Amino acid sequence: MEEKAQTLALSLHLSADRSSKHLEYSKWKRSPYKHQSNVICSFLRLDLLPAKNGEEVTKHFLQELLNILLAYISKSLNRSSKVLDFHHPHQLKEGLEGFSLELQDQPDNLEQLLVDCQDTLKYGVKTAHPCFFNQLSTGLDIIGLAGEWVTSTANTNIFTYEIAPVFILMEDIIFKKMHSIIGWSEKEGDGIFCPGGTMSNLYSVLLARYHFFPRVKTAGMLALPPLALLTSTHSHFSIKKSAAVLGIGSESVFLVKCDERGKMIPKELESSIRTAKSKGLVPFYVNATAGTTVYGAIDPLNDIADICERFGLWMHVDAAWGGGLLLSKRHRMKLQGIDRASSITWNPHKMMGVPLQCSVILVQKKGLLQECNQLCAEYLFQPDKHYDVSYDTGDKSIQCGRHVDIFKLWLMWKAKGSEGFESQVNHCLENAEYLYYKLKSRKDFQLVFQSQPEHSNVCFWYLPTSVRNMPPGPERDRELHMVAPKIKAKMMEEGMTMIGYQPLGDKVNFFRCVFSNPATQKEDVDFLLDEITRLGRELYS
Repeated sequence: MEEKAQTLALSLHLSADRSSKHLEYSKWKRSPYKHQSNVICSFLRLDLLPAKNGEEVTKHFLQELLNILLAYISKSLNRSSKVLDFHHPHQLKEGLEGFSLELQDQPDNLEQLLVDCQDTLKYGVKTAHPCFFNQLSTGLDIIGLAGEWVTSTANTNIFTYEIAPVFILMEDIIFKKMHSIIGWSEKEGDGIFCPGGTMSNLYSVLLARYHFFPRVKTAGMLALPPLALLTSTHSHFSIKKSAAVLGIGSESVFLVKCDERGKMIPKELESSIRTAKSKGLVPFYVNATAGTTVYGAIDPLNDIADICERFGLWMHVDAAWGGGLLLSKRHRMKLQGIDRASSITWNPHKMMGVPLQCSVILVQKKGLLQECNQLCAEYLFQPDKHYDVSYDTGDKSIQCGRHVDIFKLWLMWKAKGSEGFESQVNHCLENAEYLYYKLKSRKDFQLVFQSQPEHSNVCFWYLPTSVRNMPPGPERDRELHMVAPKIKAKMMEEGMTMIGYQPLGDKVNFFRCVFSNPATQKEDVDFLLDEITRLGRELYS
C-alpha cells in the first residue's frame, strides 16, 4: 500500500508539472522497456538523490535503466539479432528518430535520458554478440559487469589506502597471483593497473630508461646518451609511440626482421643491436611480443632473453594479447621464457574477458615503479599517517587520479577460479583450431599460413571464382586486395556479423578472425564463413 501511495503521489506530481515542463510522452510510451507507470516522466536530474525525498524517483529511474540494460544484454547474446545497426556518421550527427547528439541549454527530463540511453545502445556495436570477431576484446562477462557497477557506485580513487582500502589490498593479492603464474617470486615483483596496453608498454620504456639512467628523472634528456630501442616489425605501434612521447624519438626504434609467421628472428635482433651501436647509439631496451595483434605470433622469448642478458639490456614482453595463455596448462609453454623478462604487459580485458579497461604492467624489480615515478605530494602521501603507508600506491603511477580496474578482475577470479579462466582460454583456441581446419578444407578460402595458429588469430582470404581463376601476379593481387573491404562494407550494412581485415607486408588485404568471447560456438564460426561466402557471391556474381 505504501509503495502504491508513493507511485500515486509521483503521478500526481507529474500531472501538476506537465504544463510547465512541456514534456513529450509518445516515444517513451512505445518503449518496450517501460514497466512502471509514468512516474518519472516529468522529473529532472535535480529530483534524484541527493535531492530531499529523492529516493523513490531515483529507484524508479535506476530500475528503468536496469530494464534497458538487461534487455540489451539479452539481445546481444541472441544470435538472431544484429551485431550492429549501421549508420554513417552524418546520419547519426543529423539525428535519427528523435535521437539527437546535440546539447541544449535547458535540461532534458529523466524520460528523455532513458530514451537516450536506449538509443545509444541501439546504434552502437554489440561487442558481446557471439558473431562479433572484429577486435581482440569481445564478449561480456556478467560477473565482470557486476564488478564494474560496484566500482562505479563506490566512485573512489585508488592512490591511497585511506580512500580505497579494500581495492588497494585486492591489487596486492592479484599482483602476487600473476607473479606466481609468470614464475616470479611472490615476495618480489611489482605492478600497477594502466589505462590500456599502450600505457603499460610506455611504462616499460620509462622504467627501463630510469633503471639504466636514473638522473633522467631530475636532469632530463641532457643526462642521456642517444638511445636505441629494439622491437619486431610485427610488434604493436605503441613501442614507437612510447619512444616519441618520452623524447627518445621514433627514429631511435630499430625494427627487427621477423620470419614468415611474424616471429622475431634472434640473429636479426643481435645484428640490429650491433648496428645501433655502430651508429653511436646506446641500446637499452628490447620488446618481445607474446601474441602479435594480427598473426598472434609469439616471439622466441628464451632466445631473446639470452641476447638481452649477453648485452645487458632490459627485456620487456608485450603479452597484452598472449598473457591469458599462461592460465592454460595446455598452452602456457608457448610463453616459455617469459619469467626472464624485466617487465610484462598483460591485458586481462582481452583473452580473460574482463570488461574494458583492465591492463597491467608487471615489473620484476620491486620498488622500481616507486623510485621512477614518486614525487611525494604532501597533500596525498604524508609519511606520518597512522597506518602502513607502503599501501599508498599512487606514487608508483604517472597519473594522479586512477580508475579502479581491480575489482571486476578480482570478482571474476573469485567466480571462475583459475580453472574457469583456463577452460575459457582453451575454448577460444579450440574455436580457432576449428576455423583453421574448416578453411583448410575449402577451395573458396585460402589460409595466410598453412601451419596451425599459435594463438586464436586465424588469417585468411576469401577467393571469388574470378580471382581464383587468375594466375598469380600483380593483377590478381590488386583484385584480391579489394575483396575483403567490399565484403566488410556489405557485412556492416547488413549487421549480422563483423570481422576485421588488413594488409601486412607483401600480403594484400586479408580477413583476421580472433576469438576471445566464450559465448562464441562452432555454429557461429560456420555462420561467419557462410556470410562471407554469401556476400562474396552477391558482390562477384
